[in-house]
Amino acid sequence: MASHPDVDHLTPGHVIVCESARLAIRRLTLDDADFIVELLNDPGWLEFIGDKHVRSESDARDYIASGPQAMVARRGFCLDVVERKSDGLRLGLCGLIKRDTLDDVDLGFAFLPAARGLGYAREASLAALEHGQRAFGVMRCAAITSTDNLRSIRLLESIGFVFQRVITMSPEDPGTNLYLRNVHP
Repeated sequence: MASHPDVDHLTPGHVIVCESARLAIRRLTLDDADFIVELLNDPGWLEFIGDKHVRSESDARDYIASGPQAMVARRGFCLDVVERKSDGLRLGLCGLIKRDTLDDVDLGFAFLPAARGLGYAREASLAALEHGQRAFGVMRCAAITSTDNLRSIRLLESIGFVFQRVITMSPEDPGTNLYLRNVHP
């Protein structure tokens, strides 16, 4: 991708997946370990997504390599870092995921507390969905959320996801909302 004045602050070698007006969405690297420790230990992540047992930068590098980097090697897509173009601040993760437990590719997102309520998750989600359609032909996308995660539920519904049913993702899962969105060309 050609250099853009708004994202010249990015470290050389960072792969920009897609962009929106305010955001650059790029591949995770092992250098993002500090950010991953912070995000995965945020109380919101722990409550609504779950404990991934990532406590150190070493744990985070293992998580990045075995999770997002392994998925991009297999599928071509994964959760990516969302950065604000104006200053390169890492705000959260957003992207497409293919879980063994779901038939469809699904949209995932999580943002640090300071980035919530500012429209970044919505903007990044729409950019990720457009990229998924354009680059991978994803015409139908799922999304899952805890039944009590009202902020994520509102976001999903605002971008065209429709509630389908409550599913269980594992034996200990008390119930997870499943949403679907058909992408229109």
